[in-house]
Amino acid sequence: MTDTGPQRRALADRLARLGVLVSPRWRAAVEAVPRELFLRPGVFLPAEGGRWQPVMAAGTDPDAWLRIAYRDESLTTQLDGHLTADQADGPVEGFPTSSSTTPVTVVDMLEKLEVEDGHQVLEIGTGTGYSSALLCSRLGEDNVTTIEVDPGVSARADAALETAGFSTWTVTGDGLLGHPRRAPYDRVIATCAVRRIPYSWVRQTKPSGIILATVGGTWHYGTGLAKVTVAEDGTAEGRIAGRSSFMQARSQAEVPIAGDLSARTAYADSEREAKLSPLLLEDWMPAFLAQLTSPGAHFTRATSSDGNRLLYVFDPDRESFAAFTENEGVWTVRQGGPLPLWDTIEQTLVAWQDAGTPDITEVRLDITREAHTYWIEGHPELRWQHHVL
Repeated sequence: MTDTGPQRRALADRLARLGVLVSPRWRAAVEAVPRELFLRPGVFLPAEGGRWQPVMAAGTDPDAWLRIAYRDESLTTQLDGHLTADQADGPVEGFPTSSSTTPVTVVDMLEKLEVEDGHQVLEIGTGTGYSSALLCSRLGEDNVTTIEVDPGVSARADAALETAGFSTWTVTGDGLLGHPRRAPYDRVIATCAVRRIPYSWVRQTKPSGIILATVGGTWHYGTGLAKVTVAEDGTAEGRIAGRSSFMQARSQAEVPIAGDLSARTAYADSEREAKLSPLLLEDWMPAFLAQLTSPGAHFTRATSSDGNRLLYVFDPDRESFAAFTENEGVWTVRQGGPLPLWDTIEQTLVAWQDAGTPDITEVRLDITREAHTYWIEGHPELRWQHHVL
């Protein structure tokens, strides 16, 4: 087996220079865990035409494989919930459903978790097992429980963990339910995105324990890393610690809006000039605010038959839509359904601009059994409550 110690040390150096890797104990873990073991049987790299090129660990020049394995980027390991690199003969189409997250994100989250020796940690979303291995290296494998909903992904992660010398509590099942075997936990970390933090996670965390999870809607961006501390009374409070992007938890993922969009938006109740450009929703913070305002919203881009740019916001749960067209820099919005979708989102974005465009890290979060409440201190108009159904 090729000694990848130099690559691991170089990765640790890069993470330290970025200010992400701070703790000597986490540095030791990064230098000890071979990332390449957790990419088998192979990965998918972006190819022309939106397709994916499979690259296998076996059969690829070892130096080239290590350059891929130690890239500072996420590497896709599964498409469409089942397809792995060893099952593809050439470039394929598909939607990523499992990946090895960029080490910058992985290590940044682990540092933010504030673990201490002896802590029991529950990880939601084993994925390739790389972050599980880092946790095991730092805390000891007996203190780590990891959950993966996909049996195939779980089996590959188990094999990689065993090859790396770790044998932890790996559970295959619904990550949203958690696992009571070793609860309560000192720390809970999710390596998938959720619309809201399930109260079962709060219930399985000790008082003063920390939960770290990416929250937002169904968008692949515009989501935030929530860091909350559990209180004695069973509530949790904290803030959004920064931007974060992960694949949606399987049980919360939704199929993107598709089909005949013109038919979906044929009958509008109103039409007006938009006060703000909907292109704001392509920026991270406005996208996050839109999802706080309308948790069921989907932002969709399209092109008309004559080549004009079309933008839409749909809320399937409320059977509402906003359709945008542009003419010489002026946007017109047509809205339909029981919820004036763009009116609501636009009002939030105007309030955010009037408040001086505070960053995502200014967003606070409170969790109870009944609801999630988000707010920005000092701005009562920037407050959102999501009731648990």
